This record gives sequence, C-alpha cells and structure tokens, in this order.
Amino acid sequence: MRVTSALLLAALAVAPSAWAGGHAENTTELGRIDGAEFRIDVPKNWNGGLVIYCHGYNALPGKFKPGDPLPPVLAVFTDAGYALAQSGYAAGGWAVEEAVLDTEALHRYFMEEHGKPKETYVTGHSMGGFLTMTLMEKFPTEYDAALPLCGPLAAPEWFMTRGAFDLMVIFDYLFPGVLPDPDRIPADYKGGPDVAAKITSAMEAAPDKEKLLLTFSGAHSLKDFAGSLAFVAYVVKEMQQRAGGNPFDNRGVIYEWPGDQNALNDGVKRYTASPRAEEYLRTWYTPTGRIAGPMLAIHTTYDPIVPLRIPTMYLTLTQEAGSQRLFVQQYVKHDGHCTISPEETATGFRELRAWKSGGARPTAGAVPGS
Repeated sequence: MRVTSALLLAALAVAPSAWAGGHAENTTELGRIDGAEFRIDVPKNWNGGLVIYCHGYNALPGKFKPGDPLPPVLAVFTDAGYALAQSGYAAGGWAVEEAVLDTEALHRYFMEEHGKPKETYVTGHSMGGFLTMTLMEKFPTEYDAALPLCGPLAAPEWFMTRGAFDLMVIFDYLFPGVLPDPDRIPADYKGGPDVAAKITSAMEAAPDKEKLLLTFSGAHSLKDFAGSLAFVAYVVKEMQQRAGGNPFDNRGVIYEWPGDQNALNDGVKRYTASPRAEEYLRTWYTPTGRIAGPMLAIHTTYDPIVPLRIPTMYLTLTQEAGSQRLFVQQYVKHDGHCTISPEETATGFRELRAWKSGGARPTAGAVPGS
C-alpha cells in the first residue's frame, strides 16, 4: 500500500493514541493510496467509532478539494461523533472491483494511523449502497453494521440485463436508430441531456408508444424515462468496456408487455452474451445474502434509476441464506434517485446503532418521522 500527498488540514498535530481522547479541533486529511484519492474527517468530539462511506456511480474517479465542507448528508456521521473515511476509487464507472480494494486499503490505513476503531460502520449511496452490501458480505469481521442508501441490492447480471439492457432492446424495437445498438455501444457515447432530448422528441412524436413504454418501465413521466434511459445506456456501454465484451443476453427471454406481446417478442432483436464478459459481471459482484452484522437499507418509494423491485431482491437472498433477521428495509416517501434527506439518514443511522448495540431490530416500513 503506497500513501502519498497526505495533507492534514488542521493546525493541530495529534498522535494516533490521542485521537479517541478528544482534541480541540475537527481535522480533515486528504491523500492518495495506490492511485485512489481519500478524505478522512475526525470530529473534535470523536467517540472512537468509524464510518466508511462509499460514493456512487461516477464516470471519473472521485476527487477531494482542500477546504470543501462535508455535504449535510455526510455531516450527520461526524455530527454524531464518528470519524468518516471516503475513497474516491482509482477508477470511474462501475468500479466495484477497484472500489472494494481501495476502500479496504483506506480502512487499513485509518487503523494504522488512528488505531482500531471501537466500532466500524459502512454506508453509501446508489452504487455505493451496492458496495456497502458487497463489503459486508466479503469482509464479515471488519464491519459491525451497514446502512446502504438507494442501492441496487441484487446481482448486476439480473438488474442490468433484465432492467437497463432489456429497456434498450425494447426501445430500439419501437424507435430504431435513436440509440446505438444495445450490444455494442460506441466508446464515444456520452449520454446526458442531448441524448435525453433525442429520446423525448422521438417519443413525443408517437404518443401510443410513449404510453406503452412508460407503463412498462414504471417511469412517472417522459422526462424521468428519457433521462434514465440516456444514463443507463451509458452504464451499459461502460460495463461492456470493463467486461471486455457484451455481458447481456436476451435469447431466451419472453417479454411481458402492455401492448401486443406477440409482435414485440417476434420483433425485438436477440443478443448473445460473451462468456468472459458474463463472468466478469458475476465476479464483481453477485451477492449471496450472507451477512454477519445488521444491515438497514433505505430507499425512496419511487426511484427511476433503481426501481424498488431491485433492492427488494436482497430480502429474498437473505431469506435463502438464513440471515434475514439481520436485514431490514425501510423507505422514505420521496420521488427520485437517492432523495433521502440528512434528517432521514441520521434517523436511520441512530436506529442502526441502537440495533447493533443490542437494541431492538428496526421495524420495516417507513423511516420513523419521514
């Protein structure tokens, strides 16, 4: 493990053995470990505990600037007295492989510098929620409890193939040529507002098809649908590049469709996955549902990027693994991807801490007070 460019942004220099005893100032350290930038925040009232935060999907590796305050949704952890450590990962995109290694390297670095925390939690948004789940499964003795937020808690082989890829296949059947071929998206495809505008224009010109697609996808509006499709097409492209081929296969799929199912199933193009690419997607990462500590997942009741059927799959996995007593799923009554407020995050974190410390298991359902 190589650590470079560590910058301590507090005027106070404190020996590792003194951190948990409290000190006069909040401290922030920025640095780099093996190509991945990191940030560590330790509050002046540090209670000796640690929260590891995993950021969500980003095309580029995460960066940290000196002097930037913590966003409110992350400040809830330091406000509660916990140190907070974040890795930017050495790669962007669906960087599950890199993120697991980089986050664990940061975890080890923290312990080398500040000693073993009295308790360690892991949390994250979106892809970071997926990583939260992954870390709990792969390192059961390293993390005491987990708080995945708006995460796709299921196998990518399932939710990307039977979600994003199938949506592209059906859209291409109805609107050929608007998006690239789903199995070989060009490297220069960017997604974004320009692509969303093309999707919107095509669908507005065919309102009957628009209605069918919105019903099929569960999107509440054309704006949500177009923005989500433009984005997930980018993710599909990036996964194909990362996996070294197309990992998505629909040859045996019979599509359920609110319109003419026979015409759709006869008319959609069929694609064959590369075995090597499929294996990469399975490796990074297929969840097992086997966890050794409490996990409280929070999701919005409407999420156009990660529909509710995806995280709900994890409940089934824990039941199959016999660890369902350690998993609770709650919701907040908001629309949008990761629109979980700082107050709701703080409530979930309080419930998780009480559960981990031997208190009552949280009640599934709405986050209290939301």
